[in-house]
Amino acid sequence: MLAGCSTGMRVPETPGGASTTPLSPNVAPPVLGPLTGSLTHPKSRWVPVDWSELPGFADDATHEGWSAMVSNCGRPNAAFAPLCQDVRRLAIADEAVQRQWMMQRLQPYRVESLTGQNDGQLTSYYEPIYDATRRPTAQFNVPLYAVPEGLAPRRTWFTRQQIETLPEAQAALRGREIAWMSDPVDAMMLHIQGSGRLRITEPDGSQRVIRVAYAATNEQPYRSIQAWLVGQGAGRVSRWPDDTKAWVAQNPQRVQQLMWSNPRFVFFREESISEIDASSGPRGAQGVPLTAGRSIAVDRDSIPYGTPVWLASPGPTVQLQKLVVAQDTGSAILGAVRADYFAGTGLEAGRLAATVNQPLRLWALWPK
Repeated sequence: MLAGCSTGMRVPETPGGASTTPLSPNVAPPVLGPLTGSLTHPKSRWVPVDWSELPGFADDATHEGWSAMVSNCGRPNAAFAPLCQDVRRLAIADEAVQRQWMMQRLQPYRVESLTGQNDGQLTSYYEPIYDATRRPTAQFNVPLYAVPEGLAPRRTWFTRQQIETLPEAQAALRGREIAWMSDPVDAMMLHIQGSGRLRITEPDGSQRVIRVAYAATNEQPYRSIQAWLVGQGAGRVSRWPDDTKAWVAQNPQRVQQLMWSNPRFVFFREESISEIDASSGPRGAQGVPLTAGRSIAVDRDSIPYGTPVWLASPGPTVQLQKLVVAQDTGSAILGAVRADYFAGTGLEAGRLAATVNQPLRLWALWPK
């Protein structure tokens, strides 16, 4: 199940608490400084354990997880930074050497709640890909906006309904359009995921792929449109977004009402995608690109950004026992043993993400 569905909205935070002022198109995010990290956490208790407690540790394809470890060194926390020279050097080592290094240099800690609960919940998210145009057309008429002038962090702005109806809101957004999409449900999905790729058609007819990344919100509360559908007596709404699109097809006159049921609105910044970027996910809250299947979003009051984590989740959708790195967060990702699994980019990743809602156990791997 997507974190943005019944569990609430997953909104990536601006990396490192940086300014939410939008970047100009094709300008990379700023280079950020080192992160802090400690063994004292407001929401979790870390219990030191032997490596033998980690299920499947000997069987994981460690070299796949090493990509996230290397990415992590782009902005490591203070405890992990001294290890980055080794991490980069071992990127081409075989799995046995990588695994041996982990056992020598890292200590596993079972992550528990402050009351000793070590079972939690795993959900999943992904980076969608949609078609879009640079200018509005009869078909592509749903705008994605950059941050408007006058938007202040932690201060509420116009609701989604007001953005679409009030002249003063429209005036503030005029000229801030990044692109135009054709389907309001897809646009809502992009708002929920917080970032995505667009196959965009430029005014001259040329096409290219760009990324739109989270920049800010209107600071209004998130309301699940699926929950609204259930309240309206809709039938099946468990398959997101298929069931929602089916309802929209049957109730076209109520689409606006459906969208307005969620007052939160997300603003984006445009980022170009190089050939190197194309193989990576969007930047998470840590400030480094996410790695499909190897990055997770966590509650940073439980696990600091940049912490390698052993993740075990027994299904029913997927069986996971693997090395991941805590590199993102989200407003619905709260609690000691809670994670949102980055499934990757595109349709198949979205199908997986939409079905994941299962038990979870976590072990933080902290430098000795």
